[in-house]
Amino acid sequence: MILLFGPTGAGKSMQGQMLAVRQGWKWLSTGEMLRASTDPELISLLKSGELVSDEQTYEVFSQAVQDARDKQFPNIIVDGFPRTKEQAAWLADYMVKTNEKIDVVIVLEVPEAEIMQRLEKRHRMEDTPETIAKRMTIYRQKMYPVLGIFAEDSVKIIHLDGTGTAGEVHDRIYEEVMGACQN
Repeated sequence: MILLFGPTGAGKSMQGQMLAVRQGWKWLSTGEMLRASTDPELISLLKSGELVSDEQTYEVFSQAVQDARDKQFPNIIVDGFPRTKEQAAWLADYMVKTNEKIDVVIVLEVPEAEIMQRLEKRHRMEDTPETIAKRMTIYRQKMYPVLGIFAEDSVKIIHLDGTGTAGEVHDRIYEEVMGACQN
């Protein structure tokens, strides 16, 4: 299993999808998994704009991983999970219980100025300079404790330059992931 980390606008989803297509692996985005749920309560919660509980996230994540394994995907790329120290601790326990393994955690590093430029092009109403700055601060506050859990478990963590063309970034990720998955 490969985990992709990075702030909003770092390109995690694009890179995860590119790697999945290239390798025949399964890309799992927490947001996509939640939106694909058939649970009426969860769908209602998402439509209301409320946050999904950790327990619901764990259930959806577990089901998505099981579905990927049932369909014989050789590897899974996870984008957007875990987001908190508690979720990282849960994931560490889940990996032991299910005999899964995190091959590598890729952290895309992109300067805040570049993030601002990228998000301005998305034209989403929530992408104002103030909200972007707030999300960057929250990301940094939550990311380091999450990475600390993985470091304690001796999971390989690689910080990669997330700037350049999508192809340049993809080549960097591909090289690191292939090296980590062969060990």
